[in-house]
Amino acid sequence: MSWQGSADAPPLARIAALTPSLQRGERRVAEAIVADRSAAVERTAQELADAVGVGRTTVIRAAQTLGYEGYPQLRVALAQELALESTVAVDSDGTLTGAVRAGVNRFAARLSNTVSALTEEDLQEFVHLLDKSHRVLVLANGLSGALGTDLVLRLNSAGRPAEILADAISQQISARQLGAGSLCVVISGSGANRATLDAMRAARAGGAKLVALTSFARSSIADAADVVLVVPPVNESFQDELIHTSRAAMMLLIEQLVDLFIAYRGERGREAQAASLSVLGSGLLE
Repeated sequence: MSWQGSADAPPLARIAALTPSLQRGERRVAEAIVADRSAAVERTAQELADAVGVGRTTVIRAAQTLGYEGYPQLRVALAQELALESTVAVDSDGTLTGAVRAGVNRFAARLSNTVSALTEEDLQEFVHLLDKSHRVLVLANGLSGALGTDLVLRLNSAGRPAEILADAISQQISARQLGAGSLCVVISGSGANRATLDAMRAARAGGAKLVALTSFARSSIADAADVVLVVPPVNESFQDELIHTSRAAMMLLIEQLVDLFIAYRGERGREAQAASLSVLGSGLLE
């Protein structure tokens, strides 16, 4: 499976989304590129192959897996990505506030990458399934649990009743009883959470449609879903993602997905939103 996201997606976003599932040689090529993109721009495919210790065909195959015609096209994309990043100042001044600002700037510099893997077809199918399904179950475990809760709260406020369960066994029981015409929305940054996968299998056995929100295009959860919305991690490597495990980008996407759903429903969506605001307003004290 090669890159299936937007043709405008920069190399780092593609590498972040695909690296964990690449073949060993291709992964070494990808890791070498991330470690020194400037050097990768200057090297030929043979020079990079020699530096990494793989064959030239492995370098070409890695570039093609990332969605490029060949390594020259990848080099051009890397050069363009570096040129765009050079305009962003992310250095800290040594203070705590400076460190916070630097971290936010680094995140902002890569923020556009987080939606670069989305396609119009997948977004339309997701909104359509969300609207027509008679029952919606959200699966989210571990660090993705808070994201699942947030999505359920937002969907209910938008007039789309949805549910989420914390217990793994309860998830499987509820998922198995979904049935045809239901939707199971799965949120997993790693795409490899065992409890989530077990509940997904139960939902599939019951006949429900499966939509996955994940950080990696090649994962067990992505393979099991009918629709996959990939949000590449904001960190430069899989190792950094495991250490920092930022969910900010996926949280932002969830907000936008609910906004899309409200707009898709038209008058029904606006009425539901107005009703929610009315309840919120009545609960505020002077």
